[in-house]
Amino acid sequence: MPGVVIAGAGQAGFQLAVSLRTEGFAESITLIGDEPELPYNRPPLSKAFLMGQEPEEDLPFRPASFFEEHHIRMLMGVRVTAIDRLAKSVHLHTSESIPYETLVLATGARVRPITLEPVPGLIYLRTVADARDFKERLVDTPSLIAIGAGFIGLEAAAAGSKLGKRVTVIAAEDRPMSRVVSPIVSDYFLNLHQRHNVELHLNKLVDRIEPGLRVLLQSGKIVESPLVIAGIGVTPNIDLAESVGVAVSNGITVDRYLRTADDSIFAIGDCASHPNRFSPEPACRLESVQNAVDQARCVAATIAGKPRAYEMVPWFWTEQFDAKLQIAGLPYVCDEYILRGTPATGAFSVFGFRNGALAAVESVNRPVDHIQARKMLELGAPLTQSQAADPSFDLKPLARPQHK
Repeated sequence: MPGVVIAGAGQAGFQLAVSLRTEGFAESITLIGDEPELPYNRPPLSKAFLMGQEPEEDLPFRPASFFEEHHIRMLMGVRVTAIDRLAKSVHLHTSESIPYETLVLATGARVRPITLEPVPGLIYLRTVADARDFKERLVDTPSLIAIGAGFIGLEAAAAGSKLGKRVTVIAAEDRPMSRVVSPIVSDYFLNLHQRHNVELHLNKLVDRIEPGLRVLLQSGKIVESPLVIAGIGVTPNIDLAESVGVAVSNGITVDRYLRTADDSIFAIGDCASHPNRFSPEPACRLESVQNAVDQARCVAATIAGKPRAYEMVPWFWTEQFDAKLQIAGLPYVCDEYILRGTPATGAFSVFGFRNGALAAVESVNRPVDHIQARKMLELGAPLTQSQAADPSFDLKPLARPQHK
C-alpha cells in the first residue's frame, strides 16, 4: 500500500523517517539516498573528522538494524530520476517505480563548482567520500589553499593550520563569512585566522585554476599548492520538482506547512524555499542541521494528522581553532549590532536588531548567551539596545515564557 516516499537520505530525510514513526505513523516509509552509505552526520566532515577526532564509523545516525526494526525501507546508492504526479509514483535509475501517497523532497543541495572545466585534484567538500579523500591528502601535503571564506572554507583552513600546514584562503568576499555574520564577528575571525598564520586574500576573484593546482587571481597573483579545496556555496537540488511543474525559486517553493502547490508533495531541508517569520523576505532557504531537523518534525506531524506550521528559531554554529560561534536568528537581516563583552577575551556576543527589535544573536564561546538568545527570539522578548550592551543586565527573565 502506498505510504510515504522520501527522496533524499541526508539529515532532513533521515529525521523525517524517524519522526514519522515517533508520531505513530504506521504505513510504509521508503527512504531513498543517492550515496551508498547509511544516513550520516555531515557537520563533522569539515571539523572533527578531518582532525581525526571522530572516526568514520561514528558518523552514521543509526545502524542498519534500526531501519529494519522500524520498518523503514532503505534504498541507498539509488537516484530518483522522475516523478509521475498523475500516477503518484517515483521512478528510479534502477528502472524500479515506487508508488506514494505522500512524497517528500529532501534532495538537499550540491556544491557550486568554481569552474566548469574539470581540474584534477581540486576538492569539494560535501559528502563523506569527499571528506575521506581530503583527509587522506591532507596528511602528506605541506600546504593548503581554501577558496571561499564561508563556514566550509574557514573550517578546512583551521583544520589544515592545526595540522601544521601552510594555509592560504582566497575569497571574493570582502570579509569572512560575510553572507552570514555581522562585521564585528567577521573581524574577530579574520584576526583569529591571522593569529594562526593563515594568509587571507579577501576581495580577490579567481580567474582560473590550471593543472598542477596553480590558482590565478584576476589581480595577476598566482598561488600554488598540492591541495586546493573550494567552498563557494551550494545550489539547491530542484531539478526533480521543476521537471514536473512544481514551483521553484532559489529552492522548492513551499507554504508554512512545507507543502508544495501539489497537496501530496512536501519539501524540507536545504532544498526548501519557505516562509520564515525571522526573515523580512517572503521566503528564504536555510542550510543548517536545525532547519533540516525541525522541518522534518513539522512535516512528520502534519502527515500523521497533527498539522504543524514551521516557526522555529533558526540557529547555526561553526568551530574554528578555539572559537565556537553559535548563531540564533539571521544576523544578515539586522541594521544595528550591539557588542556585549570584549572580543579580546575570546568570549563575547553580538546582539543584532532590525527596526529596533531583537533579530539575531551571535555568541563566541558564550553558550549561555546562545541558549537564552534562542528563547528570547522564540518569545519575541522586548530587549533594548542598552540592555544588550550591559553585561550586568540579566537576560534570564526575558527568556522565560511569561514575557511572550
